[in-house]
Amino acid sequence: MTRARKRLGDWGEDLALHYLQEQGYEIRARNYRYSHVGEIDLVAERDGQLVFVEVRTRRGNAYGTPEESITSDKQDRLIAVAQAYVQEHNWQGDWRIDVVAVELSPGGRLPRVTHIPSAVEG
Repeated sequence: MTRARKRLGDWGEDLALHYLQEQGYEIRARNYRYSHVGEIDLVAERDGQLVFVEVRTRRGNAYGTPEESITSDKQDRLIAVAQAYVQEHNWQGDWRIDVVAVELSPGGRLPRVTHIPSAVEG
C-alpha cells in the first residue's frame, strides 16, 4: 500500500470515528486485528449493541463506490474477525457489522459519508 493511500484510509477512519461519536456511538477499539485473518477498522457500542465498522474511503468512483469494494472474501474475513472479538471479550449481546463509505471528489472535496448499518451479514 502506498503512503498516500494509507493516509487517505487513515483520514477516512478518523472521519468515520468522529461521525459515529456524533451519532452516539462509543468507540471501544480501533484497528482490531485477529491473528492472520484480518482486521476491522472500528469496534463501537450503541444502545447495548456491539457494532463492528468497516470504513471504505475512495477518491472518486472511477473504480466503483466505496461500498462496492467490499468483496465476498472481505465480508467473510470481517465476520471471522467480529466473531473472534465477540469470543475474546465474552460478549453476550447482539452485534452487527456496518460499513461507513467515505467518497471524495477528484478535487479532494468531501461529497458524501454514508453509514450502512448491518451491511455485512453472516
